[in-house]
Amino acid sequence: QVQLVESGGDAVMPGGSLRLACKISGIALDDYGISWFRRAPGRGTEPIACLTASGLPIIDDSKQGRFTISGDSAKETVYLQVDDLRLEDTGVYTCAAISRRRINYDRYWFIASIYDFWGQGTQVTVST
Repeated sequence: QVQLVESGGDAVMPGGSLRLACKISGIALDDYGISWFRRAPGRGTEPIACLTASGLPIIDDSKQGRFTISGDSAKETVYLQVDDLRLEDTGVYTCAAISRRRINYDRYWFIASIYDFWGQGTQVTVST
């Protein structure tokens, strides 16, 4: 059974940092690209970053500088480091997996509808 389980979300003040984790089971990390998305009212589903099946990180243009994606194959976990949190970063952070056999998945990683598996998400709340 394929499972993606996020953790690490919390309530923080502006300027704080969080490291979110996506624990993956049922699939091999080297067969899937793993991405992080954010859902927030009024903002829709925003792509944040993708870690390709080959281990290459891709950060969305609008997220450069404060977001870092990394993986630990031994722990079957993909991380999202978020620094200098802002009010606008509030939302549900969700990881998703897409087969590397999907044509040009790394080119179109930011399109949520193409993904094969999704986690339930972890809540991040940034407030004063």
